[in-house]
Amino acid sequence: MGFTRAELEGYRDRTIPEFMPRHPRLVFVGINPGLWTAATGVPFARPGNRFYPALVEAGIVPRLPVIDGGGMPEPDRRMFFDAGIGITSIVLRATARADDLTRDELREGARRLAGEIERLRPKAVAIVGVTAYREGFDRPKARVGRQPESLGGAELWVLPNPSGLNAHDTVATLAAAYAEPARAAGVIA
Repeated sequence: MGFTRAELEGYRDRTIPEFMPRHPRLVFVGINPGLWTAATGVPFARPGNRFYPALVEAGIVPRLPVIDGGGMPEPDRRMFFDAGIGITSIVLRATARADDLTRDELREGARRLAGEIERLRPKAVAIVGVTAYREGFDRPKARVGRQPESLGGAELWVLPNPSGLNAHDTVATLAAAYAEPARAAGVIA
């Protein structure tokens, strides 16, 4: 799977279809879709992103999903949905980098997300990206881990971002962090 820079630029500002089971138990929340995600319609699709390898290492899903220019095959989507795992973003607009977003976009996205979580009623929510969480939710001193407040009635976790730009975390450290809300949601034991 490959896209030229020009092809990817054509996906700027697009949104992707919802990646959510009917009754999620755990919702992972990215900052916003990247251009690879917008091109494929699959969250965290950029090659080299460590999100899916961390989920496999944590035991949250049994294998890596297939992601190609056509998206994610239905059996792989079912693997997530049958486990009660959904994926969304704070901001729905695709950009090349998360720092292309404004503080106002993050805050508006946080308000929208809170309403969505209240409607979906998962047991736990895991926001992957502490800086975006601090900005969007006006929590400048927030730290990685379980938060003292809930979001839309769900346990709230803030976790490290799986992007390769977050070089100090490894697949193993991401897996350990991602396993915590998965246990809290009853996705893994």
